[in-house]
Amino acid sequence: MRRLFRTTSLRILAATPILASLGGVLAHPAAAQMQAPKLDPSTCVTPPFYSGPAPFKSVETLPDQRVTFRVCAPDAHEVLLTSSDIMTVIPMGFPPGTPRGLKMTKDATGLWSVTTPKPVAADVYRFAFQVDGVKTPDPLGKTFSEELKGTNSTFEVKGREGAFQSWSKDVPHGTVATLDYWSSSLGIQRRAHVYTPPGYMKDGRTYPVLYLVHGAGDSDDSWTSVGHAQNILDNLIAAGKAVPMIVVMPDGHTPMRDGVMTLDNPDFGNDLIKDLIPYIDGHYRTVAKPDMRAMAGLSMGGSHTLRNGLTHPDLFHWIGVFSMGLSAGSDFNGVETYAAKYDAPLRQDAQALKLLYFAIGKDDFLYPTSAPTRGLFDKYGIKYVYNESTGGHEWINWRRYLEDFAPRLFQSK
Repeated sequence: MRRLFRTTSLRILAATPILASLGGVLAHPAAAQMQAPKLDPSTCVTPPFYSGPAPFKSVETLPDQRVTFRVCAPDAHEVLLTSSDIMTVIPMGFPPGTPRGLKMTKDATGLWSVTTPKPVAADVYRFAFQVDGVKTPDPLGKTFSEELKGTNSTFEVKGREGAFQSWSKDVPHGTVATLDYWSSSLGIQRRAHVYTPPGYMKDGRTYPVLYLVHGAGDSDDSWTSVGHAQNILDNLIAAGKAVPMIVVMPDGHTPMRDGVMTLDNPDFGNDLIKDLIPYIDGHYRTVAKPDMRAMAGLSMGGSHTLRNGLTHPDLFHWIGVFSMGLSAGSDFNGVETYAAKYDAPLRQDAQALKLLYFAIGKDDFLYPTSAPTRGLFDKYGIKYVYNESTGGHEWINWRRYLEDFAPRLFQSK
C-alpha cells in the first residue's frame, strides 16, 4: 500500500549561505569562548539565538484545576484570552458576561497573564490570545487546531472524567495520516484525515470504515486535533469495547457557489460518494460493504450524514447524527421537505440499517429539532438509539457521543 503521509521538504539550497556563514563563525577559535545568550530579567523577550527553555509557561494548570495563561507582548496595549469554542466558555472557567474573553494584565517585564476564575473541567479546549485586536495562537504552543477560518492553540486539563480521550502510554496506538486526493466531481485537490487502528501497518487484515464529519466552523483536522478521535478509539479498542476500524475524516466544506448551502450540500455528497469512498476502498484494506461501512457527523456533519448517509442504505448500514436535526414546517431544513425528497431510501432504512444513533444536548440551540426528527424516524419505522445529554452545541458533548457511538459499530448483535 502506498504511504499517504504528508511530508515537508527542507529547502537546503536556500539556506546554504547562512549555514556556511555560521559554519565559519563556529569554526573560529574564539567560538570556544562564546557563551550562550543570557536572559534579561527586565523583559520576557528572549534574545536572538537563545536556545534554552522559555522563561515562563504559556499554559499552566494549577493544583485547584484553574488554569493560568501567559504571553509575552511588551508593546501591546490590550491582550485578551479568547476561546473559539463559544459554547464552552463557562466550562473553561470564563464567567458570564465575558463574550470577548478574559482580560489579561501586564507585569513590568511585558508578560501578560490571567488565571481562570473557576476550575476548568478535565477536557480539551481551543484558545488564542487577542493582542491589540489581532488573534494570535500561543507562540510557545505545541498543539494546534485548524478550523474553517484560521488556527487556534489547544490545551488539555487532565483528570478522571476526561481520561477516555487522553493519550495513554498503557495502550497500543493507531496512526493518523493526512491524505490528499483528487476530486474528479469537484475538479480540485481535496484533503482528509485517516485513522488506522493499532496493528494495521503489519497485520494484513481488512477493516470496517467509519466516515466521521466535522461541523461548520471546523475542518477535517478538527476531529483529531480537538476531538481526540484517535485517542478515543485507541482507548476503546484496547479495552475491548470497540471493533478495530478505520476512521476517515473528510473535509465537510466545498467551494462556495450558487445553489449550495452549508447544511444541504450536494457537492460534498458527490465528492464523498464518487471520489473519497472509492479512493479509500482502493488504497486501504477495507471491507467494502454496507454492513462494514458507517457514517456520522456533528452539527453540519450531522446534516451531511442525514442527507448522504441515512439516504444511502446501499452504502451505509450504521449511522450517527450528533447535534443536528430537521425542523417542522421549515423550507430550509424542513422535515416535510426532507421526507418527500428521500421517501424511497427512508423506507429501505427500516430494514437495512443496523444502527441509527441520534444524540443532542438539552441546552443545544438545535434541541427543538430533536422531536420532529425522531418523529420522522418513527413514521418510517426506523429504530434508533436516542442519547439526550446535558450541555449544548460543544466539543465536550461530541467527544462523549463518539465514545458512546463507536462501541456500537460493526457488532454482530
